[in-house]
Amino acid sequence: MGILVMRRGRVLLGRRRGSHAAGYYAAPGGHIEFGESFEQAARREVREETGLEVEQLRLLSVGSYLFDGERHYVDVDFVCEAPHGEPMRREPGKCEGWDWYDLDRLPEPLFIVTRQMIESLRSGNVMSEMSRVQRE
Repeated sequence: MGILVMRRGRVLLGRRRGSHAAGYYAAPGGHIEFGESFEQAARREVREETGLEVEQLRLLSVGSYLFDGERHYVDVDFVCEAPHGEPMRREPGKCEGWDWYDLDRLPEPLFIVTRQMIESLRSGNVMSEMSRVQRE
């Protein structure tokens, strides 16, 4: 699950560390806990990673990713607003820090899942083709 957190047309991204795609910029996200709804999981992940509370949560996209030909992830992604507060680095082992970026001036490199989420935001396409990713 990934969550594009927006504020005044800007998106919140953090540089990953300590796991696959270390060094890539990504939106908050993670796994759904047993028994959680999508909305509960999205709100929890954003709160755990950034300390922000979100509003206007809505489905953004569904993606299918095959990493290194070994791991297959189906990703359900959301977009929301975080009108108040500043993001905190609450998981320093997983993220170097958070910042707001203009959609037309995004940092590189972008994690493939985040790249697809932003494309869905721009295009309105909810379902993407399977992405095959080698060593990200």
